[in-house]
Amino acid sequence: MPSSRDKRNVLVLAICQGLFNSGRGLTFLAATLTGANMLGDDLRFATVPITMMLVGTAAGTIPSAHLMRWLGRKAGFIITSLIGTVGAILSMYALLENSFIGFNFGIFLFGLYGAAAQQYRFAVADAAPDNFKAKAISLVLAAGVLGAFIGPETVELTKDVLGSTEFAGTFVALALFTLATGIIVIGIDIPRLTREEYTDKGRPLGEILLQPVAIVAVISATLGYVIMNLLMTATPLAMLVGEGHVFNDTKFVIEWHAVGMFAPGFFTGSLINRFSVLNVIIVGAILQAASVAIALIGSSVPHFWVSLFLLGIGWNFVFTGGTKLLTEVHTPSERAKVQGMNDFIVFTGMAIASLCAGTVYHFLGWQWVNFAALPMIVIILIAVMWLKISQRQLITDRQLEP
Repeated sequence: MPSSRDKRNVLVLAICQGLFNSGRGLTFLAATLTGANMLGDDLRFATVPITMMLVGTAAGTIPSAHLMRWLGRKAGFIITSLIGTVGAILSMYALLENSFIGFNFGIFLFGLYGAAAQQYRFAVADAAPDNFKAKAISLVLAAGVLGAFIGPETVELTKDVLGSTEFAGTFVALALFTLATGIIVIGIDIPRLTREEYTDKGRPLGEILLQPVAIVAVISATLGYVIMNLLMTATPLAMLVGEGHVFNDTKFVIEWHAVGMFAPGFFTGSLINRFSVLNVIIVGAILQAASVAIALIGSSVPHFWVSLFLLGIGWNFVFTGGTKLLTEVHTPSERAKVQGMNDFIVFTGMAIASLCAGTVYHFLGWQWVNFAALPMIVIILIAVMWLKISQRQLITDRQLEP
């Protein structure tokens, strides 16, 4: 049974996750449209700000993991939230000065904070009992549902508050969200590594990541996130620029996409405990495939809405499952390098997908953005089935041993 400390950690980190996702949802919507405003008719680089955020996240994954190994989770989260706050303020100032380069640098700094914020899901599992880990992870991710509405609604409320510079006020709100996480996270109680755990370097990273469970964990988390990011990043462009839908319709679709991403977290952990993590990942990949199919059928607001909603649910199942699998392959002394490398791979893939989303959309259109997701869905399904077969064979071999 979870202790009172475990429950408090879930609550604190869930609030931080909700604030982070509010800021991140705000950024996904506002930064893409800001890029389009600055670049005019040439939309090839409209998703560069999102790409820079993800490059920052990828660049910060390993350093932030080792920072937390050195100073502990609490200090690491506080320091990186201050970096993210500075980045949001710089983004606001760059918008006022109409500096595309400065705006991207500020977004990059916010991405560095995002690398640490991605550790909320791992941090809550650090001290949790084994039978509570999956539920703790999914509950923290579930709190991101707050961002489903707070992020887009904040864009609506703040995009014009600083005069004629659209979205400048939005990044003031982003700074406040980010600073708040650094204050609230003071409430966590996660033991630092013991001296023995800190001095123990553990197994070589390559040996850990070449385990079948680790391979599938990384593939699921990475491709599940890449698929989601590829389609979500291009959606505002497809709706507003390509199909001529109004901003409120686009906001509505992004809101419900975020609901799909995070609301299932209230029960994903229970589903994993009941039906197995691999089966949940399979269902998630199938839902992502269904999302692509609906997007290819039509481009009305209902088509975008249903497609992005299913995409979010599929992401939740695949990403939560991948995260749970990763916690099974490392010891406490190994977690910094394993979790850091996992997130580096995930967000490097996302950065590439984000950059490609604008380019593919500009040259080939919305349908080909969706076609690009299909091979990755197939890879997830093949990897999970391979692990299921391998585990069954291992059980059979053990039963046949004399």
